[in-house]
Amino acid sequence: MEDPEFRAEYERTLRELGQVNAVMRALDELRDEAGWSKAELARQIGKNDASVRRLFTTEVNPELRTVAAMAAALGAEIRIVSRRRTRRDPRRRAVA
Repeated sequence: MEDPEFRAEYERTLRELGQVNAVMRALDELRDEAGWSKAELARQIGKNDASVRRLFTTEVNPELRTVAAMAAALGAEIRIVSRRRTRRDPRRRAVA
C-alpha cells in the first residue's frame, strides 16, 4: 500500500466493487419485495437460474444488459448520478 500507483488502483477497484454490490443489493431487495424467487427472476429475463443466483450470492461483475433486464422486470430503472457538483451546460439534456 506504500506504492502510490498500487494504492490508487486498489482504491479504484474497491469503489467499483462497492458500486456493483450496491446495485445488486438494490435489485435483490426489489426482487424480494416482489415476492419472486431468484429462479422466477431468471425466467422473467430469460436467463439460467444458476447464473442469476450466482449474481446475488458472489462478488461478480454482471453484464450491464443483464442488470438492465433485471431492473426492467422488477419495474425499476438504472440511473447514473454524477458525484461532481459541476455547472450543467443547458444545451445538454439529461439521459436516464
